[in-house]
Amino acid sequence: MRFALFVVFFVIISCKYEKYEPAANKTPLAECIDGHAKFTKDGNEYEFECSGYDLMGYVSLDEMNADAGNDCWGWTDPSTGKEYALMGLDNGTAFVDISEPTQPIYLGKLPTETIPTVWRDIKVYKDHAFIVADFNSNTPGNDKNHGIQVFDLNILNGTSKPTNFAHDFLYLEHGQAHNIAINEESGFAYSVGTNTFEGGLHVLDISDPKNPTFSVGYQSEGYTHDAQVVNYKGPDVDHQGKEIFIGSNGRHPQEDDKVVIIDVSDKKNIQTITSFSYPNTGYTHQAWLTDDHRYLFVGDELDEIGGKVTNTRILIFDLSDLDNPTLHEEFFYETDAIDHNGYVVGSKYYQANYSSGLRVIDIINIDQKSLTEIGYFDTYNENQTNIMSFENQLNSKSFDPDHGDPAKGRQAEWKGAWSVYPFFNSENIIISDINSGLFVVKKSNN
Repeated sequence: MRFALFVVFFVIISCKYEKYEPAANKTPLAECIDGHAKFTKDGNEYEFECSGYDLMGYVSLDEMNADAGNDCWGWTDPSTGKEYALMGLDNGTAFVDISEPTQPIYLGKLPTETIPTVWRDIKVYKDHAFIVADFNSNTPGNDKNHGIQVFDLNILNGTSKPTNFAHDFLYLEHGQAHNIAINEESGFAYSVGTNTFEGGLHVLDISDPKNPTFSVGYQSEGYTHDAQVVNYKGPDVDHQGKEIFIGSNGRHPQEDDKVVIIDVSDKKNIQTITSFSYPNTGYTHQAWLTDDHRYLFVGDELDEIGGKVTNTRILIFDLSDLDNPTLHEEFFYETDAIDHNGYVVGSKYYQANYSSGLRVIDIINIDQKSLTEIGYFDTYNENQTNIMSFENQLNSKSFDPDHGDPAKGRQAEWKGAWSVYPFFNSENIIISDINSGLFVVKKSNN
């Protein structure tokens, strides 16, 4: 009898912990050796500049049947522990199983609701992807609104071959949106840059992911390009516990560039706390808080153009007093690429900087204003054939003879790395590249 009970107990315990665990120490697709990562795939030779980060896996735009990439986000299946990359494409959203990062599996895509577009954004809540797209509504052939596609990610666990997926719900209270931010603690989503409320906040209750409902709009601060929304846990005791919206309000078309801090705790009484600008403004693009909510990293997408700054710049603001933020430090990279999306994980800041790729900054001594770039993986190689560039779609004429050397005085460009996702428990990082596809990288062991 005791033996039988032991067997039952053993089986229960075994099943409980029968979750996927990625194999350790997998040989990278391309190790970073002497500043270069080289590999061959499908008969094509690839080479990328790097420092301290190996290439674990790669999925090309061809494999995903797309002409261009844009945003990315990630999802970890809570039932298996498997990790998935979600990548925005010009013609939809791709889903890639990266649980074995050296052997990523393209599972298929959710097609766009409109004609192809260069702008797409993705966030995840309760195992559902929320996907928006931005576009010129006057473009010939675009006779549909994109709205928000809601997609149940659990289906990916049973997918074994490339599939054209269908959305589970389509929210059409707005058409285009440039971005979507989700506060996972409150269960609210914030579409921004929409065709509603002058491009300000379009707020949804997504507590039931397959049935999102409109909550409120807020337009007092004008157009918002990107946002982060948190339940504030920072040092300002006057605002602790409040739901705080931090918006990057790039001008659209003639508004002042600024960062806005808004109290959205009471959806019936949304109030602006403050707004602020900074020196040599080009276009306030994206911002992200440190984990303790004291500092805010702000990226400006156009300050590297037109001589406002010579090298890639990040601004760090001290938010100890949310009502009166102060400029804490300006950090300059050695490159002059345009900075784009950046995120903080612990003592590291990870940023996709177009033609200079993923850049990693050690911010452990941020209080002392001592920040150091400690690694990078440059996904853009101007010597390789690229199908389509973001700048081509915007009718820009710039050319990049040497993207890694700011001394050349070249014109910074919209090519290369669009975004990164550094939040996986495995510490694998995904990079979405406009011209090449999806990269999975990880800090080198040496």
